[in-house]
Amino acid sequence: QLQLVESGGGLVQPGGSLRLSCAASGFTFNHYAIGWFRQAPGKEREGVSCIDTSGLSTNYADSVKGRFSISRDNNKITAYLQMDSLQPEDTAVYYCAARTRDTYGTSCFGAIELYEYSIWGQGTQVTVSS
Repeated sequence: QLQLVESGGGLVQPGGSLRLSCAASGFTFNHYAIGWFRQAPGKEREGVSCIDTSGLSTNYADSVKGRFSISRDNNKITAYLQMDSLQPEDTAVYYCAARTRDTYGTSCFGAIELYEYSIWGQGTQVTVSS
C-alpha cells in the first residue's frame, strides 16, 4: 500500500515555528520527488515546496521563500518541512505528496503542480493565531 503520513501540525503563535514530517511506506522513496501543499478554508490547494529525489535541489513558492525549508532523509524514508516566522495567512491543512521520477524526472524546477503528484497524505492542520 502506497502511503504518506504527515505529522507535526498544531497551533502556533505568529512568528513561531513548526516542523512537519512526512513518513513514506509501500514505495521506493528515493524514486520520487516530494512536494508539500496546503489548502486554506475556501481556497484551492497550492504548492508550497518541492525537493528532488536526491535532496540536493529544492523549490519554493514565493509566499514561503526564506521562511520555509524542505528536506528529506532517504534512509529514514521521511521528508520534512521546517516552517519559521509563521503568519496567520499560513493557516491551512498541509499535505505531502510524491511524484514519480518515471514520468516527471528527478528534479524540482518550475511550478509545483498538483497533477504531477500521485501519492498523497491525509494532511495535517497548521493554525497560526494569537
